[in-house]
Amino acid sequence: MEKRDTKTAILQAALDLFCVRGYAGVSVRDIARSVGIKESSLYKHYAGKRAIFDALVAESNRRYEAASAALKAPMGTPEEASRVYAHISEDALVALAQALLNYFLCDPFAVKCRRMLTMEQYQHAPSAQALRRMYLDDPLAYQGALFAHLIACGAFAPGDAPTMALQFYAPIYLLLQRYDAPDARALEQAMRDLEAHVRAFARQHAARA
Repeated sequence: MEKRDTKTAILQAALDLFCVRGYAGVSVRDIARSVGIKESSLYKHYAGKRAIFDALVAESNRRYEAASAALKAPMGTPEEASRVYAHISEDALVALAQALLNYFLCDPFAVKCRRMLTMEQYQHAPSAQALRRMYLDDPLAYQGALFAHLIACGAFAPGDAPTMALQFYAPIYLLLQRYDAPDARALEQAMRDLEAHVRAFARQHAARA
């Protein structure tokens, strides 16, 4: 138990430092000092700063998957998820989209990880790669495949699935940037903006009976 708690404390301390001072501005000694352990003790848990960074990215992905599962978001492959999305109501789709955006805007770990990657994308190649994969390439690829299956099963009207993915995801990514660290009023506006977008998209692309 102690080892697991120490590893968690190291990750949290590193994230707190990285999202303020950047990856290059933080040393292993800084992280160890923040945790309250010796530098040599930190190396018992992680091989070095890059290993800590990689663990942070992996933990961010794990937390997102756990949050999605808790929200009962359709999981699995795009084909598997499409079987759920093909029958989901517009209101349920809006509620799910709002819950996921709320997670990315308000969950402390998710917010700090995104800031860390955003800050370092021009200075630290692994940060740029992780940011692009987590917030651009993977969502667009997944949604493109999802929309292709929704078209194939007749839930969506015929169209170009990759373009649909851009049309759907780009406004959401913009909202994530626009309302970063929102107060209560800004968060409410973000949810209204998202609802309007999701409803317009669903009505534009849903297959006509």
